[in-house]
Amino acid sequence: MGEGHTFMHLTYELDERSLAQSTRSRIIDTTLATFGVANDDGELRLDVPDESFGDALFAFVQALVKITDVKFLTHERVKSAFFDDFLDFLAETVPESRRQFDFHDPEHDPDGKYKIDCRINQLPKPLFVFGITNDGNCRDATIALLQFERWNVTHQALAIFAAQEDINRQVLARFSDVCDKFFSSLPANRDRIEKYLWELVGSRA
Repeated sequence: MGEGHTFMHLTYELDERSLAQSTRSRIIDTTLATFGVANDDGELRLDVPDESFGDALFAFVQALVKITDVKFLTHERVKSAFFDDFLDFLAETVPESRRQFDFHDPEHDPDGKYKIDCRINQLPKPLFVFGITNDGNCRDATIALLQFERWNVTHQALAIFAAQEDINRQVLARFSDVCDKFFSSLPANRDRIEKYLWELVGSRA
């Protein structure tokens, strides 16, 4: 049963690579396992034991309904999915030896009050990368960057937003004063961000 149409329709509204990662991927995999459906490179298959076609059809339809629900995740769960995707994206794009997640400056900030989501090192200026999901998150990043300025710690900053249009204009304006480069979202700019990072780092993960 199945010809891959469910995943094809999901990619109309969601970036195809985001379906293969993190929160959405776990939801889909759990759903398929629950109903005994196999994913054969995007084509969904379900064995029918003892010619129990009625039961098999019911299970298959239930699985399709649950999978389709992925695009109706609540706003907060979408943001949670974004941050998982953000971290996975950096892990895939930047070599492990060049990145440090959840970074704080051990000399100036031993208690970790001003954390950076990811520090990319071995550059003339270390790159501080932030995943921005909401106004509070954006304010925290602004404060952290201002503090590093006060410490005279050389750096450059990159921000990737879950959805830049959701950020308050004043909050965004203050952040843009201290952030060197940002992208409005991850799915729509993935190739551009990859190119930007590869040009800085000089190699892929």
